[in-house]
Amino acid sequence: MPEARLHDGSTVAVEVHGRGPTVLLPVNPRPVEGAQAEEMRRWGADTALGRSLIDGLSDAFRVVAFDYEGQVLQVPKPDTLTPASVAGDLLAVADAVGADRFAYYGYSWLALSGLQLAIRTDRLAALVMGGFPPVGGPYAQMLRVTTATHEMASSARSTATTSQPSEEPSDEPDWSQVEVPLTEAQTRQFVTLYQALQGFDDLAAQAQIRCPRLCFVGSADEITYGERWGGVHVSLAGPVVNRRAELETLGWQVRVLEGLDHTQAMQAVHVLPILRPWLVGRLGR
Repeated sequence: MPEARLHDGSTVAVEVHGRGPTVLLPVNPRPVEGAQAEEMRRWGADTALGRSLIDGLSDAFRVVAFDYEGQVLQVPKPDTLTPASVAGDLLAVADAVGADRFAYYGYSWLALSGLQLAIRTDRLAALVMGGFPPVGGPYAQMLRVTTATHEMASSARSTATTSQPSEEPSDEPDWSQVEVPLTEAQTRQFVTLYQALQGFDDLAAQAQIRCPRLCFVGSADEITYGERWGGVHVSLAGPVVNRRAELETLGWQVRVLEGLDHTQAMQAVHVLPILRPWLVGRLGR
């Protein structure tokens, strides 16, 4: 199994499945088991999401899977998880498997990571962003949320989820009750990331993207964080739905999954019918 060396000197394991055009997937290729799996099922998450995506693509593509989120949680990068460093890490993964050209799909903060990658390299053959808007991204709101999460972790009162801060949407389960503590270093790295994005003009950045691009979002992807996070509202669907015509003019293919929230829209049963045919149309088989 190849490994990629990241910007801080740590490594991430990489799995390669199938043959064809290369697609980078920052997902956990191994199903989650045990108590964590039971907790994930309780909140509607797929314990084998990465494996489902790999299986749905690897007959047509060379799928390069690596658990980047798991790696940064296991080996935190509190001072160095910047957009440039993340993009460099993704390129390191491509280098580790000898992929000069490749497509990339990421969801949520890993989608915004793909956008940062796209404006820093000409090696992307296609970009797919799920669960995060390419234009009008909630960078200021996410800085407030991650800062609050870091403050809680610093005072040993964190009740954050393992995928950044706990979410508490009014129409979803009470995410604020999920008790999976994160450390001060784990949370500070996301503060570092969003601090570095405060001056980022995602509209101006569109001119730097030179590859085919697709974005999708659940129409109900509107997250209101609880009082511990300052009652911040993070709109992920709004910028895509309200600016759809603008996004299409900028070159994006846009898909809106009606009625789905952030967790639902990331499930393979909804992603693959969008992702696979679009990649086949852009990359071939």
